Amino acid sequence: MTGCAFQSYLINRVADSISVQDQSEDDIVLAREASAFYLKFSESILRQTPGNLKLAESVGAGYTQYAFAFVAFEADQVESKDTHAAQLLRQRAAKLYARAHRHAMTALELNQPGFKQALTKKDPQLLHKLSIEQVGVAYWAAASWGGLISLSKDDPDVVADLPLAIELARLAWTKNPEYGQGSLTSLLGTFEASRPSGSIDKAEQLFNQAIAQSRGESAGQWVAKAESIALAKQDRQFFIDCLQQAVIVANKYKNLQNEVMLSRATWLLEKIDDLF
Repeated sequence: MTGCAFQSYLINRVADSISVQDQSEDDIVLAREASAFYLKFSESILRQTPGNLKLAESVGAGYTQYAFAFVAFEADQVESKDTHAAQLLRQRAAKLYARAHRHAMTALELNQPGFKQALTKKDPQLLHKLSIEQVGVAYWAAASWGGLISLSKDDPDVVADLPLAIELARLAWTKNPEYGQGSLTSLLGTFEASRPSGSIDKAEQLFNQAIAQSRGESAGQWVAKAESIALAKQDRQFFIDCLQQAVIVANKYKNLQNEVMLSRATWLLEKIDDLF
């Protein structure tokens, strides 16, 4: 019994150690080449300690970001030349989003038994079930859920979960609205702009709040604002202004997330005539 306890202790120490992600890397190709091994290794440890919040957050973040930055974005880029290849890439991205979501929700459920059922039933006490330590896992559970839904337009059962994904993001935001220097607020903005009865004005307010929370150091909020607000309004100049601001921010504050958004902003500016 002592041996089993010590093994569990070691696994959790390893999990805590590898859960810290290095976002200072600004070489996208190097990050892509290294991330596959890191994700598989982290996931193998997480399977032995699925309730470890730090590692679940890291794995959920890793698979979600990999799906968005390296798979779904590639699908967008190749679609004009090869629709079949784009479709296959989006199917793979959807699976990666689902994988991230599964790990994050499992960790939440293990730390708060009955959490999934409470979310489904919209239990008014659910907010009290979510601790401040669980906000990060909840964020990535909601973000990966949103990514999965966006790539599953032909699956009504998946699309029907959008209100639950929004509710999960809202719960996390209520607990810690500053999480991720505006990342959580930006996610709510994206959800608000994409839901059937959403308000574009409210979504824009959320993006502006997210930009303020990031202290102007995140390009992602500007790209999200361009794609969610400017495109919806069909405001070409607003679209250009947002993306140019994203480019400025990304060049000023070098890190992996900003490099990813720099690539997307540049690509969107290049194909602007196809969007307006």
